[in-house]
Amino acid sequence: MNVLVGLGGSDESIKTLRQTIERTKSVGDDLTVAVLEKPEAKRSQAEMYDRAAELLSEADVDAEIVTLEGDPGSALVDYAEQGEFDQLVIGGGTLSPMGKIQLGPITEFVLLNAPTTVKLVR
Repeated sequence: MNVLVGLGGSDESIKTLRQTIERTKSVGDDLTVAVLEKPEAKRSQAEMYDRAAELLSEADVDAEIVTLEGDPGSALVDYAEQGEFDQLVIGGGTLSPMGKIQLGPITEFVLLNAPTTVKLVR
């Protein structure tokens, strides 16, 4: 399976990448990591790129890492449309006090507009 994982600058993104790397190792997926531009994020795009490269190296997984400029949701969906990906993986979603999932605007945009199956890691 050809998998694209989108990373912002959050702890959720790191968790998402770790889980995706583990799956890649166990089933042999082809992996592409897209590092999104998100100025308000906890980590910069450059920091996330370096962290992704480090995690992939530690796991001995070969993957392409790309950086995407512009609006994170649109950039990720556009990139997914250009490639032949079987699955798009993103992190996101928090629980409301009532126990329902709440999605941020980027996560919601990707879920509604992606041209392929989306896996949401919480």
